[in-house]
Amino acid sequence: MVQDWIAVDWRETRQRAWAMRGTDLRDRRERVAASGDVAGDLGALIGDWLAQDATLVLACGALGPVGGAVPCKPLPDGLWSVDAGDPRIDLRVVPGLRQAAPVDLMRGDETRIAGFLALNKDWDGVLCLVGEETRWVHVSAGEVVSFQSFLTGAMFDALARGRLSGDGLLGAETDLAAFSEALSDAMAKPERVMARIHGVHAARVLEGLEPPVARARLFGALLGAELAAARPFWLGQQLAVVGDGEVARLYVEALSAQGAPAALADEARVTLEGLKSAWRLLAG
Repeated sequence: MVQDWIAVDWRETRQRAWAMRGTDLRDRRERVAASGDVAGDLGALIGDWLAQDATLVLACGALGPVGGAVPCKPLPDGLWSVDAGDPRIDLRVVPGLRQAAPVDLMRGDETRIAGFLALNKDWDGVLCLVGEETRWVHVSAGEVVSFQSFLTGAMFDALARGRLSGDGLLGAETDLAAFSEALSDAMAKPERVMARIHGVHAARVLEGLEPPVARARLFGALLGAELAAARPFWLGQQLAVVGDGEVARLYVEALSAQGAPAALADEARVTLEGLKSAWRLLAG
């Protein structure tokens, strides 16, 4: 296989890579774990794609620094050079973005924003980028104006693996009726969310609450609290959710229930498109 460069989306729990020839995709792969050793993890991910001479590896995510302050364009004029500990890798990283008030940062989502805008010219509105961190981003005239981050996904995962752990909770399908009820309750009374979550735990212990309903009540409570807090971002705005799988679809469904329809954008596609945009800037 011949490639000019390699695109990498680097997260602490998942890494994805695309072998590129110009802007054409040659191959792709994904890993779901990391050891913390960047050189070792990169080697495990893309080692067989590397030549003896240094290959350009262009990455977004947790490998790089936090750069520009909003409001600003999602991609900078230059990329950060990082020593990958492997002479076969010429590693360049897209810097993240920062916000002063309220204090916030992103690393990786700036590239997804750039990719979404590359695919949707002249788009203004709010992007909801779904993952372990969910991020609401106001975009106007090609710039990130402001953003707010929530740990909804990470909180769900921590609770599902901890206090609320049990067979099938993480892998269960979500009971949509129970999800809708929990979402509405949390949006109406966000101050009760922590009590509602403990109620899920109690119902599992005392009543044998089935995993699909337990999952629905837990995620519905967390997402309802998030939507209540993020209302200034999504109310009356043009919306798009960037994500994949069931969780992204639940965000779209939850927003639609509030009279706020949102388009659903494929997260892998916009990530790669953003890395292509960064490569074009680097190539001049």
